[in-house]
Amino acid sequence: MKFLDQAKIYVKAGDGGAGCVSFRREKFIEFGGPNGGDGGRGGDVVVECVQGLNTLIDFRFQQHFKARIGEHGMGKDRHGANGPPIVLKVPPGTEILDEDGETLIADLTEPGQRFVLCKGGNGGFGNAYFKTSTNQAPRHANPGLPGEERWVWLRLKLIADAGLVGLPNAGKSTFLATVTAAKPKIADYPFTTLHPGLGVVRVDAREMVLADIPGLIEGAHEGHGLGDRFLGHIERCRVLLHLVEGTTEHAGKAYKTVRKELAAYGADLDEKPEIVALSKVDALTPEARKEQLARLKRASGRTPIALSAASGEGVEAALRAVFAVVEEARAQEVKDDAPAQESGWHP
Repeated sequence: MKFLDQAKIYVKAGDGGAGCVSFRREKFIEFGGPNGGDGGRGGDVVVECVQGLNTLIDFRFQQHFKARIGEHGMGKDRHGANGPPIVLKVPPGTEILDEDGETLIADLTEPGQRFVLCKGGNGGFGNAYFKTSTNQAPRHANPGLPGEERWVWLRLKLIADAGLVGLPNAGKSTFLATVTAAKPKIADYPFTTLHPGLGVVRVDAREMVLADIPGLIEGAHEGHGLGDRFLGHIERCRVLLHLVEGTTEHAGKAYKTVRKELAAYGADLDEKPEIVALSKVDALTPEARKEQLARLKRASGRTPIALSAASGEGVEAALRAVFAVVEEARAQEVKDDAPAQESGWHP
């Protein structure tokens, strides 16, 4: 399945059905009177968040979605049927933005959430609605109201507990393949990862979701390399695991390059909790390893973890450090969601 995290679509709700002009005409009924029914309501356009989807590929080949109109009213006081709603299914973490691409309309993060994107038009009244003591034979009815229509952007931001960041070829995909069952593409050249990947990590009978995004280079916020488009997939992460390649020329400069791009992107990515690790330490001499760890410590202001996904060194330590932050964030969220206890006097 191809990965698609952004799509522009056109949606239109159904128009309401027209009211009917009709009169009762039966044998031996001298004054039948009006009996035109009302039109039905047009169908709504509903967006539903469902489990099991992780891409917006369904909106790649179809961009126009129109709900059915309401049925017209008929004689003998028969009202038209309402048009059925059209339901667009999206993966968890999907944002619905207005046509300008900035105004947030809805954010669907939990499976089962539904949002009415466009409401169907009301049906028109039949002539039976307009009968009065002074207007006993109305010969007019209302047309149905048009349904709402609009262009919107669907933008997917993957929901993960932790995110992997770093320069290209820093070992992010190798780390993801080592600690999860995910099978990302791994090669010895930059930009092997072209779209984000997800994996489930299990350590000490606990689980979390780990996201790997394509590498950043200097000037990514200006569109260099693959740009910073995929940084949106770690906006929801509770903690970032920053991998710095040990075989690079200067670990401290590599760290600052990525931090600069995170700050330029915004969305408070540079303020998220961060675990720093020096990757590929198995390829370093003891002297080079010590020097790179010292450079990284000076640049980041914290003690980095020596990590090697190939040999397994430091993998457990990095995961436990990430888990500690994730568990703390989860506990805080549960505490914030718990209903506040009532205070005051109780009988």
